[in-house]
Amino acid sequence: MANITAQMVKELREKTGAGMMDCKKALVQTDGDFEAAVDFLREKGLAAAGKKADRIAAEGTTYILEQGNEAILVEINAETDFVSKNDKFIALVEELSAHLLATKPADVEAALETEINGAKVSDYISSAIATIGEKISLRRFEIKTKTDADAFGAYLHMGGRIGVLVVLEGSTDAAAAKDIAMHIAAINPTYVSRDEVSAEEVERERKVLTEQALNEGKPENIVAKMVEGRLGKYFEDVCLLDQTFVKNSDQKVRTFVESTGGNVTGFTRYAVGEGIEKKEDNFAEEVMSQVKGSN
Repeated sequence: MANITAQMVKELREKTGAGMMDCKKALVQTDGDFEAAVDFLREKGLAAAGKKADRIAAEGTTYILEQGNEAILVEINAETDFVSKNDKFIALVEELSAHLLATKPADVEAALETEINGAKVSDYISSAIATIGEKISLRRFEIKTKTDADAFGAYLHMGGRIGVLVVLEGSTDAAAAKDIAMHIAAINPTYVSRDEVSAEEVERERKVLTEQALNEGKPENIVAKMVEGRLGKYFEDVCLLDQTFVKNSDQKVRTFVESTGGNVTGFTRYAVGEGIEKKEDNFAEEVMSQVKGSN
């Protein structure tokens, strides 16, 4: 039998929003299989389907730079919100974004090895840390390209707390593309359309919804019909085109996109610090340990 640790229970609670004892029971029942435990809790109606463990803890900013038919979305982290508004930090973000768009490294690791102003990017960031006085890190970036017949939708929410970059193919309506990016920032879809959802994921969702319905005591002869209805709701939750448009609740995003004469080929959405759990220091304990240490 798997060793169920307190950390596993904690992570399952953050992912599902279920109670501690229910999380522990789910892990025991599934022999420590995390994803199976999530399904177990959902089948019992104890977990919220869409809840994610994306605790926004780290600070920093997202930034978008457009140059002709190329654009980049970047996330750069700092330790405090105060520093993320610092002029030197903002200048560093702009400089790194321009450099990444010009050099197009394959990933962050490769980016840190490239040269900017005669120094490796990793060293350049280190010297900025020495000047600004906080740890700064290049976390991720995404470069998108388009043609003259397409439009970029770029949107930064709350000064860069969330950044979204969309490609609207077959339409040059940049204002409409930005509206789509704003919707993505607000609603946070996972996919553009149902076609992108794997058959395995749909089948897994169908199984969970079936068990939910049976556990609610619904008659077997209507369960299948109920499940297909709930599956439609699942697609609305995760697929951009199936969602109700935030700027007009009378239409779906699909209808709005079609009205532009184009189609959305892809999007990237970054929320600052999502998935990073910042260490929470207990200030009182820290002071006490320093006092004791000085005796």
